[in-house]
Amino acid sequence: MQPGILTRRGFMMGGAGAATVALTGCSATTAEKERPAVVPVESPALATIYGPVPEEQFPLPAIPYQKISKRFHRQMVSDPTGERPGTLVVDTANYYLYLTYEGAQAMRYGVGLGRQGFEWSGQGVIQYKRQWPRWTPPDEMVARQPELVPYSIANGGMAPGLKNPLGARALYIFKNGEDTLYRIHGSPEWNSIGKSVSSGCVRMINQDVVDLYGRVPDKAPIVVTSLPRLSAV
Repeated sequence: MQPGILTRRGFMMGGAGAATVALTGCSATTAEKERPAVVPVESPALATIYGPVPEEQFPLPAIPYQKISKRFHRQMVSDPTGERPGTLVVDTANYYLYLTYEGAQAMRYGVGLGRQGFEWSGQGVIQYKRQWPRWTPPDEMVARQPELVPYSIANGGMAPGLKNPLGARALYIFKNGEDTLYRIHGSPEWNSIGKSVSSGCVRMINQDVVDLYGRVPDKAPIVVTSLPRLSAV
């Protein structure tokens, strides 16, 4: 990967218009990769991390963390990225998102990624963040899916809430001052973590994206890359 380059394989496969439709939508599709069997984990700490969050604008329900592979649970780990502290790194090979810290440490989160054909890589910045964002599918997507007309740009998009595809928080990725159309965002579909399901965006458990939101400032650098594959433990 060359520094400073952000690529969209979707543009190459179907043209800029088709890719823009899918990417901006950040909608779910059928998972394309089967993940290893989940080993149930019981933990009071995880029960707190992934417990209900009643103080949110839209109270978040508890997440059944026992059904999620333990490697995708939020945790501080040794930093494998080599990036400077304060950098977000999306590892597409292992379905991880890292936030790097001093002392060669990183907070690691499990994520869901774009399905084949909408994978991407490169560098950018988190231009801005939003709590409980609105979702506005582009007109091209609405034309293909008439059931989305109530949520069109003309109609103001989908109001924030637990069913909104962008979840509790969204971080907007820009490159050279331009919107890449990629987002890091929450999702109520916790079972999509560790899978290729979304249309190019990086999706997280809502509790995790709320945690990340509080740690990452605007203009934080982000690198999307593929690190060496790790054992599925």
